[in-house]
Amino acid sequence: MKTKKSWPTKDAMAQIYENNLWGKSESGFYSGIGSHHPELVNPYIQAVRSFLTSFDTPLVVCDLGCGDFNVGKELVHYTKKYIAADIVPELIERNRETFTGDNLEFLFLDIASDELPSGDCVILRQVLQHLSNREVQRVVNKLADYKYVILTEHLPEGNFTPNKDIISGQGIRLKKQSGLDLLASPFNLEVKEEMQLLSQPAKDSNGLIVTTLYRMF
Repeated sequence: MKTKKSWPTKDAMAQIYENNLWGKSESGFYSGIGSHHPELVNPYIQAVRSFLTSFDTPLVVCDLGCGDFNVGKELVHYTKKYIAADIVPELIERNRETFTGDNLEFLFLDIASDELPSGDCVILRQVLQHLSNREVQRVVNKLADYKYVILTEHLPEGNFTPNKDIISGQGIRLKKQSGLDLLASPFNLEVKEEMQLLSQPAKDSNGLIVTTLYRMF
């Protein structure tokens, strides 16, 4: 019986865009229906914008796994600085050429292994769901440096066993009737407050797209 070997995450994600595994666009980069379907994107933007504009002093936001930036571009205006990072260098170069702003910066980095930029709030929108538990844990270990975390995950409806492990890549835990819960074992993320911002039916498969706000300190 052959054991499935994992690719380096950077190579797996690059292949997704090279082979249009999440769909096609004229730009050559498409981060999937979850980043483009108006019924998913518009309520999300409204919810996050409402949070960001609730502060007298705008926040520095770190968008970790920014993808093709179809969503992030709608939030930049409401921040002091918006730092958008992704693991695919060609994608970051395309984003730099396409999107500009005095308070906007794009970084090429591996959020699991590299040092993360400093800021007030982290956005992780349907990113961790594609990572193995080992890589998720590496990211979780860095989240205490931020005051707020806005996490979006594709989860099964109803009760499910959280945090079943997967190989990093295109797939997510939904195929195992599982999804990420960072407060559960083995991650056990410690937070001061948890608030669900949004829960939406997924458009291309079963389950829900759930956005949760965590206050870290």
